[in-house]
Order: sequence, then structure tokens, then C-alpha cells
Amino acid sequence: MLTTIVALPGPALRLTGTHLGTVSDTTLFGLTIVAAAFLLSWAAEAAEVDISQGLAIAFIALIAVLPEYAVDMTFAWKAGQDPEFAPFAVANMTGANRLLIGLGWPLVVGMFWLRTKSRRILLEGSHSVAIIALSAATLYSFTIPFTGVIGLYDTLILVVIFIAYVYVIARAPTEEPELVGPALSIGLLPRRQRRITISIIFVFAAATILAVAEPFAEGLVHSGEVLGVDEFLLVQWVAPLASEAPEFLIAGILAFRGRGAVAIGVLLSSKVNQWTLLVGGLPVAFGLSSGSLGGLPLDDRQALEVLLTAAQSAFAVALLIGLSLSTRQAMLLFALFAVQFAIPTTAVRVAISVAYVVLTVGIVVVKRADVPALMRSARGAYHAVEGATQSTDAESSSDDV
Repeated sequence: MLTTIVALPGPALRLTGTHLGTVSDTTLFGLTIVAAAFLLSWAAEAAEVDISQGLAIAFIALIAVLPEYAVDMTFAWKAGQDPEFAPFAVANMTGANRLLIGLGWPLVVGMFWLRTKSRRILLEGSHSVAIIALSAATLYSFTIPFTGVIGLYDTLILVVIFIAYVYVIARAPTEEPELVGPALSIGLLPRRQRRITISIIFVFAAATILAVAEPFAEGLVHSGEVLGVDEFLLVQWVAPLASEAPEFLIAGILAFRGRGAVAIGVLLSSKVNQWTLLVGGLPVAFGLSSGSLGGLPLDDRQALEVLLTAAQSAFAVALLIGLSLSTRQAMLLFALFAVQFAIPTTAVRVAISVAYVVLTVGIVVVKRADVPALMRSARGAYHAVEGATQSTDAESSSDDV
């Protein structure tokens, strides 16, 4: 109830045309997005009762970042009409992706260590599918900065990667979820009531997000002007942090409950869909708004931001080759992220990008023997899914007979 109340002032301001001031309005719109994101996360978690765990993780990840999609697509849409907004679309996308790995993963490892005193989270074989999907998207993303544009052809390739990823995990067997808090209350409802409740929450949360996404996006830019803060950096970090706060909280809670692998799985799945659908969606929104097929243009700063984000993604994938993530590795992830966050200069971005690439190559060389094992694990997960699907089809046929 409290979360719903917090979500209401933003739409109320938008519908009534009331203005309390640039910073105040933007803050209320941001609180609305945070509250709506929490509601979406709880509903998505409760939906685990009815779908497979693998698909549920992807579903939670996708739903949890819907606020991020709404804000970023707004920037891309406005960029189609005003080129000055193009940098903000890229800023929001790169910030969201780097926050997930640079802050989210270390948070999970830290919470897991506090609870279990274990210095390493061991992932499951099923996570190899997400790692392979992220690897494919990351390798391809290195081409984007050098083309000077995020084009519709990029959309096609990235969406294909995401569809292939979902195709495999969607067919994994259903497992009993472990729900807590509001998600548990929703999950315990009778099936019909549960599904109606989840649907109502989705509609309400989505409507509030759509109502405030545009004024929030514009408000961030104007707030930067009012406060004397670089608008690019404000859009890059504040908006993603607000929209992804619930996701970080969910992952942190899972890790503190000793479910470190599931927590990393949630953030890993979020990274896959953000590095495929979110990136791929930008030229679509831009093209529909501008009426052109040329794609979202990148200037030198934006190209470097994309390159830095791709390099961080490659480093993160390399760390997971052995299907584990240690506290030392998490600390290194955070340290490299903290440096680029604290010192947002071109020289630092270039240096950190090079560091990521060098470290990635070094890890891949050291762990090269683990690469075939990772591929076998992914193939094993795929064949297990195929076997489970065939078994289910056979049982259905037997029941029909």
C-alpha cells in the first residue's frame, strides 16, 4: 500500500499540470519510477509460481528493467526530433549496463560473504547459457563504436541473440520458488486471484512509468542545468540507479539468504537483456521518431562510452568462464568501476577500457581450459531442455491415448 502511495504523486503532477520546481518535480517523478519498479519486481517474482525458474529469472530481469527501458526509449525518441538528446540516450544505456556489473555484482558477492563467509559464489551449469549469450552480444558490440551509429542491423543481430537465449531457458523445468515479503503474499493467493492481482499490478505500474518517463527524462536534463552538474553524467548515473534500485535490492536479499548463484543469475540475465534489447531498441525508437532508417548516431564521446561498456562486459564474462565469482574478482570489478565513476575524463575512460581488454585477454589465456567446459555446460543445458520437452510431449501423447 505504501509503495502504491509513493507512486501516485508523479502521475498526479503530470495529469494536473502542477509544477513545484524543476528539481522537486524530477525528484517526485523519480520516486514514482522507483516505487513502480518495486511493484513490477514483486509481481514478476510471484509469477515464478507459474513458470519455469530459468524463464522466471529472465522474466524478472526484463520486468525489473522496464523503467530503464521507458526512460531510455524516451531519450531515443526525443533524439529523433532533437539531436541534442542523442547523447542522453547513449548515456542512460551505458550507465545502466555498467552499474549492473560494476555495482550490482560486487553487492551480491558482498552480501553473500556477509551471510555465509564464503569467498566464492559457485554458479550452476544452467547459467552458462546466459554467459554464452552475453559473450555473443559483447563480441558483437565491439563493432558498434567504430561504425559511428547504432543501426537497425545491430537491432536485428542483438534481438536474435536474445530470442535464442530465451528459447533455451524458457523450456527448463519448473521449480518451486522461494518467495519473501510482498511477492510471497501474492504468490500464496489462489491461482485465479493471483493472476488477476499480478495483471493489475503490471498494468498500474506500467501506466505510472509511462506517465512520468518523459517528464523525468527532461527533468534530469534541466536539473543538471539548474544545479550546475554535467547533464550527461546526471542522466548516465541517476536515472539508471533509480530505475534499477529494486533489482539490486532483490539480488542483495537473495544473496543474503544464501542464494548467491540465483542472485548473480538475476543480474546476469538483466545484463543479457539490457545489452541486447535495450541497445537494440534505441535505433528503433529513434527511427520511428525521426522517420529515418539511419540509426542513432554516435559522436566521439558516445562511441567511447559504448566501447568502455563493451570492454567491461567482456571482462565480466571472462571472470565467469569458470562458473564462479570470488570476492577478489568482485572487488576488482568495483574498483575499476569506481575509478571511471569518480574521474569521468576521456583519458580515464580510455585507460580503463584498455585495462579491461588486457585483463580479459589474460584471464581467457589462463582459463582457456575452462572454455570448452563452459560450452559443454551450455550444450548440456540445451540438450537437457530438449530432453525435458520431448519427455513432456511424450507424456501428453500418452495421456491423450
